[in-house]
Amino acid sequence: MRKISIPKGARAVLLNLRYENHEAYVVGGCVRDSLFGKEPQDWDICTSATPDEVKELMHRRGIKTIDTGLQHGTVTVDMGIAGKYEVTTFRIDGSYTDGRHPDYVEFTESIYKDLSRRDFTINAMAYNSAGLIDPFHGRDDLQAGVIRCVGNPDERFEEDALRIMRALRFAATYGFSIEEQTAAAIHKDAWMLKRIAAERINDELCKMLLGDGILNVLLNFSDVIATIIPEMEPCIGFEQNNKYHQYTVYEHIAHAVANYKGTDVSVKVALLLHDIGKPQCYTEDENGGHFHGHGVPSHDIAEQVLDRLRFDNKTKQEVLELVLYHDTMIEPTPRTVRKWLHKLGERRFSQFLDVRMADILAHAEGTQESRIERCIALGSIMSEVLEAEQCFALKDLQINGRDIMNLGIEQGRRVGEILNSLLDEVISGALENEHSALMQRTVELLG
Repeated sequence: MRKISIPKGARAVLLNLRYENHEAYVVGGCVRDSLFGKEPQDWDICTSATPDEVKELMHRRGIKTIDTGLQHGTVTVDMGIAGKYEVTTFRIDGSYTDGRHPDYVEFTESIYKDLSRRDFTINAMAYNSAGLIDPFHGRDDLQAGVIRCVGNPDERFEEDALRIMRALRFAATYGFSIEEQTAAAIHKDAWMLKRIAAERINDELCKMLLGDGILNVLLNFSDVIATIIPEMEPCIGFEQNNKYHQYTVYEHIAHAVANYKGTDVSVKVALLLHDIGKPQCYTEDENGGHFHGHGVPSHDIAEQVLDRLRFDNKTKQEVLELVLYHDTMIEPTPRTVRKWLHKLGERRFSQFLDVRMADILAHAEGTQESRIERCIALGSIMSEVLEAEQCFALKDLQINGRDIMNLGIEQGRRVGEILNSLLDEVISGALENEHSALMQRTVELLG
C-alpha cells in the first residue's frame, strides 16, 4: 500500500484526539487521493469525540475552533499556519427528506458505521498511524479503477441524487469505469437530478467536463446529460449524413469535448453546447445533410441552458460568443486576424482557436487536414500580431480622444466615431499607426 503522508497540522489534530483516548482518522477524499498518488486538496478528520469534546480539548491546548456544522457533528480546528481541518464526529445519517441533507444525525462510536453512510467505496476509507480502515474494499476498487456505491446504489442516490453526478465526475476525473449495479442505478435514478439545485449540478458538471475520461462518461451516460440538459435530447442519435461527419450530433459533441485537453471551463462548456441547435436547422439535398447557420440556434439554446444552470455572467458571455462563432471560417491573414482580435479580444480569440481545433478533430477522417492547417496558421499569425504589438484595439492607437478634441471637436460621440474609423483603417492596413499620420487623417475626416 502506498504510504499516506499526513500533513503536520492534521497529524497534530489526530494526536491530540488520540491522546485523550478518542479514535481519530483522516477520512474520505484525502485517503483516496493519497492512495491514488494525487495530492489531496483537503484533509478531513473523523473521530469518536463529540463536537463539544473536540472543542473542549482543543481549547485546553490553546487551539482555536470554529463552529462550522455542529448540527452534523462538524467543528473546524484552526492550527494557524499549519492549516484548518474539519473534524466530524462518527455519525449515522437519518432520512433525507430533501434529497440533500439528512433530517438528523446520530453520533456513533463506530468508524465502521460512519463509513457505511458514505457514497462510494473509494471514499469510504479511513487512515491513521495504526493503518487503513477499509470495510468496503475501496482500495481494491481504486486499484481496479472502479466506481462502486457503498451498499445499495438506489438508497445512496435516494439520499442525495447529486451522487449520480459525483459518480460521473469521479469516473471522468480518474478515468474509471462504473460498476454494473451502480451504473444501472444511475440510469434508473437519473430523474432524481431534477430535484437538485442548479448550482450543485453546475459545479459537478464543470469538474466532470475537465476529466481525462470524459469521453466514455458522455457516451455511456447520455441519458443523464439529457436529464440535466433536456435540450440535448434531440442530438442523441441524430445522424448528420454528410462527408464531414462520422458521428451522430451527440457523439460528435462528446468527441469534441474530449479533444480539448486544457483546463478552461468556458471552452469545455462551449464544446458541450456548440452544436446543440443542429437538429433545428437540418436540411438535406443530393449532397447530403446540412446545418447552415446552426451557430445561431445553438447560441440561443445555450443561453437557456446557461441561465438555468446558474452560470456566472463572465462564463456565460464567453461560452455564448464561442458557440455563436465556433464554425466561422476566418482567413489566415494578418488583416483578418487583427479584425477578429478587435472583435473578440486576445483571450476570446485564443479560446475560439481551442474550440475550433477540438471541433475539427471530431470531424470525419480525411476532411480535417486543411482545416487543421488553417487553425494552426491563425494561431501563428495571432502570435506574430501580439509579439509585434500590432494595433487591433483603441488602446493601441497612437492617438487618443484628447488629441482629437485639441483640433476643436467637443467631447462626445463624434470623437468616438473618429477613433473607431481610424482603428478600422489601421487594422485593414490602409493607415499607419503613427501619430502624425493619424492626426493628418483625422483632419481629413473632419473635412
